[in-house]
Amino acid sequence: MSHDIVADTLNMIKNAKKRSKNEIVATRYSKLLLNVLEIAKREGYIKSIDLGKEGLKIRFDESLNDCNAIKPRYFVKKEDIEKYVRRYLPARDFGFIIVSTNKGLLTHKEAMKKEVGGCLVAYFY
Repeated sequence: MSHDIVADTLNMIKNAKKRSKNEIVATRYSKLLLNVLEIAKREGYIKSIDLGKEGLKIRFDESLNDCNAIKPRYFVKKEDIEKYVRRYLPARDFGFIIVSTNKGLLTHKEAMKKEVGGCLVAYFY
């Protein structure tokens, strides 16, 4: 495992999805990971996030096709977000990219609406 907790956890989710499971337990977590998972929960890709003694229990929805961390974490201007949407998402209105901005973590749609750029963190679809 690397030192990128977000990438490790999203890879665990992707591997569990390939094995037809719908739940994982992550023993390492951070505030950034919790915020990323909260956005995915708000968008409907994560069912529940429970913090217990054994770790962070994450249940994900069957509608989740893929999720991954974006590495290296590109810094993008507000005008260039659309270019990365075309690169990482299979269709325009299918999924979302999480952008770390000075206004907090936002989806790419919210960042374009607020006209702010930032650092690309992860994508879900």
